[in-house]
Amino acid sequence: MNQQDMTVHEHISEIRKRLIIVVVFFVFAMVGGFFIAEPLMTFLQSSDEAAQMTLNAFRVTDPVKIYFQIIMFTALIMTAPIILYQLWAFISPGLSDRERKVTLSYIPASVILFLTGLAFAYFILFPFVVRFMMNLSENLEIEQVIGINEFFQFLFQITIPFGFLFQLPVIMLFITRLGIVTPMFLASIRKYAYFGLLVVAAFVTPPDIFSHMIVTVPLILLYEISLSIAKIGYRKAQKAEAEQRELEEQERRERIDRELAERESSGE
Repeated sequence: MNQQDMTVHEHISEIRKRLIIVVVFFVFAMVGGFFIAEPLMTFLQSSDEAAQMTLNAFRVTDPVKIYFQIIMFTALIMTAPIILYQLWAFISPGLSDRERKVTLSYIPASVILFLTGLAFAYFILFPFVVRFMMNLSENLEIEQVIGINEFFQFLFQITIPFGFLFQLPVIMLFITRLGIVTPMFLASIRKYAYFGLLVVAAFVTPPDIFSHMIVTVPLILLYEISLSIAKIGYRKAQKAEAEQRELEEQERRERIDRELAERESSGE
């Protein structure tokens, strides 16, 4: 049964089933997160940048708050493939066999890109930002008293957005394969896209040109890589559609030939 044949009640039941699966996996991931959170929290505090700071808890609940936030984030990351697969499974009945195979391959690519974005932000961007802030405080003769809650909130605010920004190749490929936009259109608005990336970089970096360029250049390269991938995907989609139309036309001609042959044989 495809989605066009399903009633509203059946759609709701299908969504409920998918949500239950996601919730169950999320609960198990949270249980696993309890074992991961403490060593992960220790690892994040053992970086060279964090080692230069004395992290303080200004409230009794701060360590517990950070502990549970890390559990939630790790559980969400572990559940992300399940969420994407359940979303794919819900919409796949409305897709052709070729589209199912193509869109299913987006799931591991999306997860890998998300983790790559987190790694880029944590190992490259975050150290530069922290060093800039520390050097600025020293130059102004300001002694920083840093709370553990503020440190981790700052870390999350820098790293997590880059996990989503690195989804750009998958998003551009997806919208071009669906025919929402074309790679030619994306190429024509390149200068506006660059300006948007410059604005994004300005929001997540300190106000110095070096840190700004460290973020802007990879984002621009990511846009160009995404555009190249979208062009390849678009050409493949156009070719597949042309082949499908040719196959349908051939089947139509063969059907007409068979009908003519049957009429001739019946007339004899």
